[in-house]
Parts: sequence; C-alpha cells; structure tokens
Amino acid sequence: MAAAQGHSEDGDGAPLVFQRAVDTLRAARVRPEVELAPMPAPRKLAPYACAMEASVLVEGEELADGRLVLLHDPAGQEAWNGTFRVVTLARADLEPEMAADPLLPEVCWSWLTGALAARGAAYGEPSGTVSRSSSHYFGALAERPDSTQIEVRASWTPQDTAAGGPDAAAHLAAWCELLCAGAGLPPSAGAEQGGGVVSLPNRRGPR
Repeated sequence: MAAAQGHSEDGDGAPLVFQRAVDTLRAARVRPEVELAPMPAPRKLAPYACAMEASVLVEGEELADGRLVLLHDPAGQEAWNGTFRVVTLARADLEPEMAADPLLPEVCWSWLTGALAARGAAYGEPSGTVSRSSSHYFGALAERPDSTQIEVRASWTPQDTAAGGPDAAAHLAAWCELLCAGAGLPPSAGAEQGGGVVSLPNRRGPR
C-alpha cells in the first residue's frame, strides 16, 4: 500500500495523535482488489488532513473508484462533535435497470454502515448522500450502451480508541468494502460478520 501523506495549513508539525492516525493508515491491510495511492489533501477543511484515492481493479479493469480524507482539528468542530472527521466519495457503474430500483439508495448506504459495524469502527454524526445518474448516447455515439453511475458521498466522526485517537485503519477498511460492494464484489470474510451487507450486480463486474 502506498503511504498516506498529511499536511498542515500553517506548515507546523502535526500533533502526535494525528501522526499516529496516519501511521495506522499506512499499515492498513485492505482487499487485494483495491489499489490505494496518496493524493493532495484539501487545505481548507481542517488544520491537518491526509487523503488517498482508491480503485477497485479486477483483471485489469477498474470497477469502482473513490477517495478518502482524514481530517483533524485539535480544537474540534461543532458539526463533527469531535476532533477527527472522515470524508469519503465512492463511485461505481451499474446496470441501468439497477438504478430504477427504489431501494437502491438505502442499499448503498447499508453497504457503508454494515462495513463499519463489521470492522468495529465506532463512529458518530454520520451524514451523506447517495446519487444516481444515467447517460444516454446519440448520433455518432449511439452505439454505446446506456450507462448508470451510483455515487456515495459520506462523512462521519471516528470515535477514539482506548489508546487515544481513532482506529483509522478500520475506517479505511470499511470504506474499501463500500467500494467493493459498489463494484459488485461479494463481501470479504471480515465484512460478512456485520450481517445484512449485500452487493448488487455491476455492469462491468463479475457475473
């Protein structure tokens, strides 16, 4: 796994609790289908942040992608109800008929909450949106099949462990399970322990 990188807006050294959280991200073990890489972190959301992007690859084909940002504000933020915040995005292409399912948003949200529960990643103050969009092609592009994309944007406040600071690796692993569920892959052994987490068929994924 590529190393996650943090930064502070003012350039000062990051607090030890944030450094430890970033270290746990570096040491995290995720599913083999997921490729992680560091990316520039946003500089306006919190004094300290680290970010990474991910792709779900099966036989060289990308089935889902997204990004995760770990934020830290030593003074805390009222909306967070804590000093850390996880902000995520996950995207995947689905069969057009999947998008017509009225329960699709609830199912997608359950992928995330179920994965967090299965990984023992305690959290609070969750918020998010599940969006679906369809593309239809005409003219010179008329031969392309219609496509539908599902997008899950979510954030939550990771709870501190007894050792201090969040278990960032558990939250990262849960987010990777969300990506894999969107890609149409079955839950991993760890995610299955949460119960109730199912994947939907993906238009490019395994049949």
